[in-house]
Amino acid sequence: MKKLPHVMIYSDGACTGNPGPGGWAAILRDGASGKEKRISGGERETTNNRMELMGVIRGLEALKQPCRATIVSDSQYVVKGLDVWLAGWLLRGWKSSTGAPVKNRDLWQRLVELKAIHQVSCMWVEGHSGHRENEECDRLAREAIGHARR
Repeated sequence: MKKLPHVMIYSDGACTGNPGPGGWAAILRDGASGKEKRISGGERETTNNRMELMGVIRGLEALKQPCRATIVSDSQYVVKGLDVWLAGWLLRGWKSSTGAPVKNRDLWQRLVELKAIHQVSCMWVEGHSGHRENEECDRLAREAIGHARR
């Protein structure tokens, strides 16, 4: 069996107001060549958690073939959602542990689809702690907010 290529996906999301204008960003780095691709975008009316999820989604969607993707995020919501909560939500029919409907279900469902294509693992990093790629994603996401307001 052929070994899948490995890609690091650094992602972040930001929002001015919650809800309010928001931006997301991702840096994709090929594990073999080190080549990078930077992507970002925004929405006029959204939430911080939706933008955090969009950074991951758009990063995974940018992959041109099945990959081993390591998601690096400062969002506990993203990392715990993918690593811990998602399995329970699926078992409970998209209900949280308290029985409430899962927020941002549309985006989580898209991540389930993408996880069926790619081998996804997560790594949490502390935000605003000097992590180079995380800081750059934060800058790109905040820049995208300005474009979303127009």
